[in-house]
Amino acid sequence: MDMIVSSISQGLLWSVMAIGVYITYRLLDIADLTAEGSFPLGAAICASVLVNGGHPLLATCLGMLGGMIAGAISGFIHTKMKIPALLTGIITLTGLYTINLKILGKANVALLKQETLVTQVQSLGLDKSFAVIVIGLIFVGVMSTFVTLFMKTEIGFGFLATGDNVPMSEANGINVSAMKILGYMLSNGLIALSGALLTQNNGFADLNMGVGTIVIGLASIIIAEVMIKNLSLGWRFASVILGSIVYRLIIVFVLEIPGMDTQMVKLVSAILLAVILYVPEVQKALKIKPRISKEKA
Repeated sequence: MDMIVSSISQGLLWSVMAIGVYITYRLLDIADLTAEGSFPLGAAICASVLVNGGHPLLATCLGMLGGMIAGAISGFIHTKMKIPALLTGIITLTGLYTINLKILGKANVALLKQETLVTQVQSLGLDKSFAVIVIGLIFVGVMSTFVTLFMKTEIGFGFLATGDNVPMSEANGINVSAMKILGYMLSNGLIALSGALLTQNNGFADLNMGVGTIVIGLASIIIAEVMIKNLSLGWRFASVILGSIVYRLIIVFVLEIPGMDTQMVKLVSAILLAVILYVPEVQKALKIKPRISKEKA
């Protein structure tokens, strides 16, 4: 039972990142590797503010802001400098490695004696796992609701139209470059927010904690799409949250196999993602009715 509760709490925090990845990967059809750098950026900023006596909520918000700035830089490189999205992500995450190191001052910063959002909620009498669940539900609920409502605005419709058809969007007077930059900012802001929250949960910030972030995000998204099909955008975000929790449960159960080395987690994640991505091909081979991969309304 403790293992399940822990997986749910971790899954909720990771789901914030998964929603961020969904924005670029599905809504804009961009594979953005900036996530590998913006995730530890959010963690580094949050940890730095906390060790210098800052309020946990302020540290969390500043971490998210840092991710949005990183996203804006990637968006600028991709749209204004006309560099392909994949190379853009590589360029940004490479630069962020040095920036994150400068912010942290060293490879790892511990938060053992610092007040965090987790310790604040724990002070109300909750166990750590349940405290993290409360925090996760609050942030996931607020962020997913905000993004869903935003997509129903005029700017949001322009954003979705850009992801659907760039030439048609340009023909209708939509500033495609601005929409893409906005998408990069929203995505990496949420990814950095997840990094800030997980840092407070784990009690440390590490320079290399972003490695494999994109794999976790994609796995959560694909699991959600395989489990539940043909949903509106708001419910799709809810399914991504569920997918993130299921992903954490799968990883935990795999690592519980006798003789399994905990250092194998990255390899297991990669294999799991490959298997999940292969599921649609199996569905085609078995002539199962194809799913709708992108819902906008």
